[in-house]
Amino acid sequence: MRRDLWVLILGRQPTERTIGTPNFKYVGNMHGNEVVGRVLLLQLIDYLLRGYGSDPLVTRLLATTRVHILPSMNPDGFESSGRDCMFSPGRFNKNSVDLNRNFPDAFSRPEGEGGEREAEVRAVMDWLASESFVLSANLHGGAVVASYPYDNSNGGSELQKGNSVSPDDDVFVHLAKTYSFTHGSMRKGDSCFDSQDFPDGITNGYKWYQLPGGMQDYNYVWSQCLEITLELSCCKFPPEKDLPGLWNLNRPALLAYMQQVHLGVKGQVLDWDGQPVQNAVVEVEGRRNLCPFRTDRHGEYYRLLLPGNYTFKVTFPGHHQLTETLSVPYGPDSSSALTHNFLLQRSTSSIPSLPPTTPCNTSQLWGPLEGYARAPRPLWTALLLALTSLYLLPGL
Repeated sequence: MRRDLWVLILGRQPTERTIGTPNFKYVGNMHGNEVVGRVLLLQLIDYLLRGYGSDPLVTRLLATTRVHILPSMNPDGFESSGRDCMFSPGRFNKNSVDLNRNFPDAFSRPEGEGGEREAEVRAVMDWLASESFVLSANLHGGAVVASYPYDNSNGGSELQKGNSVSPDDDVFVHLAKTYSFTHGSMRKGDSCFDSQDFPDGITNGYKWYQLPGGMQDYNYVWSQCLEITLELSCCKFPPEKDLPGLWNLNRPALLAYMQQVHLGVKGQVLDWDGQPVQNAVVEVEGRRNLCPFRTDRHGEYYRLLLPGNYTFKVTFPGHHQLTETLSVPYGPDSSSALTHNFLLQRSTSSIPSLPPTTPCNTSQLWGPLEGYARAPRPLWTALLLALTSLYLLPGL
């Protein structure tokens, strides 16, 4: 049987890509027996739709953000799960594969990546290739903590005091704390019977436990989308009576986290003639990302950054390298990141840089790290809402 994964898109213009409007996403139920995220995301959809036009925060979020919600990434696992608090079946997909170990991994040798990608994983990878996501979270259960990249390491300079530290570690810590401190109790540390305590309710993923092939690292390294993992309940499959309390604990945090999509700087890279430049490299001095951040097909870039002064270097073959220093305010307060366009000038000399179409693949990345689908198919559209098909999964 073939099965669809369904994504709900919410915003003023859900079926259209608007320059300057960032894409945000939530993904739930990646492990089929971890059901709280699935329920919370369905409840969040209802809350956002009901609140538009009457709730100022909701109205502002949907007016300035294109929100994508995938309630269940593993419907087969969900259907096979039981109701045991911690030991229900259903974690894996129909092929008995853990989807959160099946993505390409920047810290593993190419030949050791785990072979074939599962249909659900390929669907998400195609989804990420079709949309320029800026910020994301995936929702899990079995603990109460916000976990952030990296989840893996190969012992390079990213490994520091037990943490696997990314170039944007300060932003990731801020994002995780935004959720844990807005949540009703997460910041107090994990009180689950079989889990450790987490100061401030957050943890570096690798410090908690090493996880190769994880989705959050893939989002960050290959798709320029900063993603964290939210563990939202001690019970993976809690009784129904607990769901209203879990919604009340998480509702303000889900909304506050969405607002963080407006951190930092956004804009376009334009050539001498004012035309958008695709695949221009937009680097922030002092942040050596494994895969450099590049502009999308609309010439757009987004860099999530905390308030401060940052020096940007923009490169594109056939043009002079552009260096500019920007003062970045706290964007979520105004529901917009700082908007700044970079204007390139032609050069007659050869500029040493990666060709604009060169992909960033695992074989390029592996080594001790130093320094450093189917198109959406609208079914129903209103001012706020489009229900779209993400990908038709073969063989499920």
